[in-house]
Amino acid sequence: MSKLTMPKEKKTVIIGASPNPSRYAFIAAKMLKENNIPIVPVGIKTGNVSGEEIMNLREKPKVADVHTVTLYIGPQNQPEWYAYILSLAPQRIIFNPGTENPEFMGLAKEKGIEVLAACNLVMLQTGQF
Repeated sequence: MSKLTMPKEKKTVIIGASPNPSRYAFIAAKMLKENNIPIVPVGIKTGNVSGEEIMNLREKPKVADVHTVTLYIGPQNQPEWYAYILSLAPQRIIFNPGTENPEFMGLAKEKGIEVLAACNLVMLQTGQF
């Protein structure tokens, strides 16, 4: 895929990152890295994913120049993190299957953030990321 389709500046924060290779968040991190998209894994699990240390979500780590936040936590667990995720000032938030949340989607849209109910894996495979 061309760099025009997936520029390096699309730094992506993965909320719900996991070191477990069977989790979609892990697979997405691997695919993002393979496509030269910088990742910042953030979650409650400790460990590494695609060579990056998972940052502790509970510490609400500061991350600069965020293009995309991609969610891998269910809607029931999102309210606690609304303010943190919005504070990252992403250009877009991707709600992966099972993470769709009309309330949070509305809050993000009010802040001018693009909201997508989509799957990172499909987006990457089809050059739509």
